[in-house]
Amino acid sequence: MLTINVAVLLAVIVVWRLRRRTEARSRFDEKLTVVIVLALGVLIAPTPAGQGMLNILGQLASGVTQASR
Repeated sequence: MLTINVAVLLAVIVVWRLRRRTEARSRFDEKLTVVIVLALGVLIAPTPAGQGMLNILGQLASGVTQASR
């Protein structure tokens, strides 16, 4: 039996959609991509990988804030 992780499937769809030329996208196409990316974020956020990304981004933001002072 083959199981597909929904987060992995959404990540593949996002990469596939973002590889297309910008000129070929309609507003609906762009909105759909945003919705898919948000859904991917919601699926990844509670996982250990998502928490690690959150920590890294938090440290990066903190470093940028301190560097600008």
